[in-house]
Amino acid sequence: DSRHVVQKFTAAGAFVTAWGSPGAGDGEFDHPNGVAVDADGHVYVADQSNHRVQEFTSDGTFVTSIGSYGSGNGQFTYPLGVAVDRDGNLYVTDSGNDRVQKFTSDGTFVTAWGSEGTGEGQFLGAHGVAVDADANVYVSDYLGDRVQQFTSTGTFVAAWGGTGTGDGQFDRPRGLAVDTYGDVYVAEYGHSRVQRFG
Repeated sequence: DSRHVVQKFTAAGAFVTAWGSPGAGDGEFDHPNGVAVDADGHVYVADQSNHRVQEFTSDGTFVTSIGSYGSGNGQFTYPLGVAVDRDGNLYVTDSGNDRVQKFTSDGTFVTAWGSEGTGEGQFLGAHGVAVDADANVYVSDYLGDRVQQFTSTGTFVAAWGGTGTGDGQFDRPRGLAVDTYGDVYVAEYGHSRVQRFG
C-alpha cells in the first residue's frame, strides 16, 4: 500500500482505525510488512525498509521502536515477519541477514539464529514467522522453498517442503500462521495458494 499504513478491522471485517504515513519517524513506515499482536493488545509491525520493528497500542499510539540498520545483535536488514509467543517474547525474521532474532517484551535482545545457506537452520530469505502454544517457532524460507521448525531458543527441529507444484511443495512461501490445534498455514506466493499442515 503506497500509503504505508496499518489498518485495524473487527472480526466481521468492519473498519476500526488506521495509522501511519510514509517516513522514518515514530509511527511512520517505509514498506510495513509483518504484523503481530500480543496478549495485551499491543501491535508489532516489521517496518521493512526502515530496518526496525515498531510497537503500538491497539488504537495505534506509538510505544517504542526496536532495532536499526545493520548485522549486529538487535539490528536488522529488511525485517519481514514478526510473531509473539504466550510470554510476550518477540521473534523477527531478519531477511537480509538470513536469520531470526528473539527479543523480550520490552525489546531486549535475547538470541539470534540462522545464516545464509540450504542446511538445517540456514535460510535463503527468512520471511514469515509464527509461534505455536508450545513456543515452537516456524519460519518460511522464501527462496529455499521450505518451512523450518525450531525451539524457542533456535534449536532446529524439522523442515518440510521442497520446490514443486505438488501438495507439500512450495514456490516462494511467505506468510505463516498457527491455529489453536497446532496446524500450520503457509501462504505460497509463487502458486497463489495457501497450504495447511497438521
